[in-house]
Amino acid sequence: VKIVDNHTIKGLRRTSGWASNHYIYFYSVFSKPFDGYKIYKNGKVVKGDSIRGKNIKIVFDFDNSKNNEVLIKTGISAVDAKGAENNLKKEIPDWEFEKVKNNAFDKWNKQLGKIKIKGGTKDQQVIFYTALYHTMLAPNIYSDVDFRYRGHDFKIHKDSTFTNYTVFSIWDTFRALHPLFTIIERERSVDLIKAMLKMYETDKHLPVWELAANETWCMIGYNSVSVIADAYKKGIRDFDKVKALKAMVNTATSTRFGLNMKNYMTKGYVPADKESESVSKTLEYAYDDWCIAQMAQMTNNKEVYKTFIQRAQYYKNLFDKETGFFRARSNGSFLKPFDPKQVNFTLTEANTWQYNFFVPQDINTLITLLGGDKGFNSKLDELFTTSSDVTGRKQADITGLIGQYAHGNEPSHHIAYLYNFSGEAWKTQQRVNQIMYEMYKNAPDGLAGNEDCGQMSAWYVLSAMGFYSVTPGTDYYVTGTPLFDEVDINLENGKTFKIITNGRSNDSFYVKSLKVNGKEYSKSYFTHDLIMQGSTLEFEMSNAPNKTFGKDKKDRPVTQIKDFQIVPVPYFDYSSKIFKNDMEITIKDLNSTAKLFYKKSNKRKWYEYTKPVTIKKTGIYQAKAVAGNKTSFIEETSLKKISGKTSIVLKTKYSPQYTAGGDDALINTLRGGGSFKTGNWQGYQGNDLIAIIDLGKKKKINKIGTGFLQDENSWIFMPLWVSYEISSDGKNFELVGKVKNETSPKTKGIIVKDFTVSLKKKKARYIKVHAKNRGTCPKWHKGYPGKAWIFADEIWIE
Repeated sequence: VKIVDNHTIKGLRRTSGWASNHYIYFYSVFSKPFDGYKIYKNGKVVKGDSIRGKNIKIVFDFDNSKNNEVLIKTGISAVDAKGAENNLKKEIPDWEFEKVKNNAFDKWNKQLGKIKIKGGTKDQQVIFYTALYHTMLAPNIYSDVDFRYRGHDFKIHKDSTFTNYTVFSIWDTFRALHPLFTIIERERSVDLIKAMLKMYETDKHLPVWELAANETWCMIGYNSVSVIADAYKKGIRDFDKVKALKAMVNTATSTRFGLNMKNYMTKGYVPADKESESVSKTLEYAYDDWCIAQMAQMTNNKEVYKTFIQRAQYYKNLFDKETGFFRARSNGSFLKPFDPKQVNFTLTEANTWQYNFFVPQDINTLITLLGGDKGFNSKLDELFTTSSDVTGRKQADITGLIGQYAHGNEPSHHIAYLYNFSGEAWKTQQRVNQIMYEMYKNAPDGLAGNEDCGQMSAWYVLSAMGFYSVTPGTDYYVTGTPLFDEVDINLENGKTFKIITNGRSNDSFYVKSLKVNGKEYSKSYFTHDLIMQGSTLEFEMSNAPNKTFGKDKKDRPVTQIKDFQIVPVPYFDYSSKIFKNDMEITIKDLNSTAKLFYKKSNKRKWYEYTKPVTIKKTGIYQAKAVAGNKTSFIEETSLKKISGKTSIVLKTKYSPQYTAGGDDALINTLRGGGSFKTGNWQGYQGNDLIAIIDLGKKKKINKIGTGFLQDENSWIFMPLWVSYEISSDGKNFELVGKVKNETSPKTKGIIVKDFTVSLKKKKARYIKVHAKNRGTCPKWHKGYPGKAWIFADEIWIE
């Protein structure tokens, strides 16, 4: 901070947090001169007119004998203090407080007036306009009045052709906020896309979760492509389409941290033993790839279209037709045990139920996979009516539960509208009405979950008007149940899209009939052009469902991929990747018409699979599916045969979400790797690890070790100590070593370390390992007083 004169100060706050390098310059002016000031650093007064440090403050003294009021006005900038000064002088040039307040009121009133509603209760009106207000808070303007801005290279740039923005929470907002913008913020949408393309110029990828010129990498997917494709599809095209498509493709083929597409591109899915959140990543990548395919098709790039419309089908590689769920695959097989209610490392802020319907690009194929209309509707019904109990690790984001539907987090947001695709639009109306009434209130706790930069509110704004964008990238909206008697959307082209609702009440929320511009309309969806033309949509409501509305297939919305069909990847089914005796494996696939082939990886000849195969030796085995002239990706599994003499007894219980494969995981000779989220580490929360290994017979032991992982950000710490005892009879044990931890619990990042002890001339049959958990997270830790974890793999003996 620097004292400029007796009215003015300027300075910089630079922090490392969510954004790792965050600049905020400020320029503040007082309405009257200060008589004096004191500058403090670390609690002590220092001399001078400026100060730099982490713990600083300034106290100002004013003469209040004449007027007890002091006004302060402040400008901010990410560029420099001069930029903050310029912003301040442009936006608040005088000292008229009431004028500033009234100007703000007028601007917001005009902005909120883009949508005008009539009817509904007072609370519903307050909820609606609060929601609309929330949708207008982010992204934030990130360029100064002179068009300078800080780029992702942290250099200062100037470009007067657009307004730069920051705070792109796109994993959340691509679903409803940006589609809402294509209706009421079309001009701003152009600047948002241009801002993304500027980020691409520096980062070589589009933003994932961008904040203050920093990529935070805090979420999955590359959903910027959805925002771009959706806008382009809806006629927002004042940006470089060639550059946009190139940016989309480069992002989707990146191997940088946070977007490592290598496994996805070479296997057709993200394997759980290679990357965390593999199910969510595969499903979201597939949708994002469909968006790229749409952009390629709209810009007549046939090569890119073919590549990405095939990738858009990769979701099929995780579908288990036996359970009807998308499941994680590890080592060529579906991960076991399986519980669709479990929150684990294979999903993003959700469980399997909440991600099971995320195929917005190919909903009609998903309907087929789930048994047609009847099976699909039954699965949806089960989602909403099953128990709301969630198993696995605690996930604060999973809130607003109706059955396993979680309205408090984004992966569920489109699901209630899916009944329209399977001919039961009345159920969509029922569930959407329930969500609007139960999950939104005019109260401090009026939202069922994290607002997430406007997404929670955008869902309400669209739904209360009677429609929703299930698949951004298409040009249509799916109808639900409107809440108000009349809605006028005042468009930027000067036209008004009007929604009239007759007979709406708390009990009368079913759509009896629908008219467009006065003519009967039987479809349960309508196009974006209908809005832009300034049409009138008129709903007639009833207290009883009209089960024929939208039932005919010609009246349903459709998303279906028909071009360049892929052959899904087959999978192995076996009892364990580690076996002691001969083991049978089976090979299965999603496409029952395909032929399956298998071989050992070091052999050339493929054999057609007709019955279970007996595995006798350690080896890597491969399988593929062939349908006509098309072949799937090659799947691979590594199976290891171990001596039947060594066994382990666990005296303490590991977490059911972090099993590493089961009881034998700690002695299966396979190491955990560099991430606990891949499922190869065994986790113990709040309790010690105590295990006894039986070598089968007495042996000379030279060295014993156990591998542990620390990731303090995930509440995982090294054990306080590890002790080793040996025995000949399994009853009387002798302590042969106790290794104390030397890794600080405050150390950042992932650390993998072996706790070892060397023995001399010692023979034993039994070895007891005891790893001491600290119990709770340290008091300084964000997890305190929560239970601490220890993660182990492997116990090894020389």
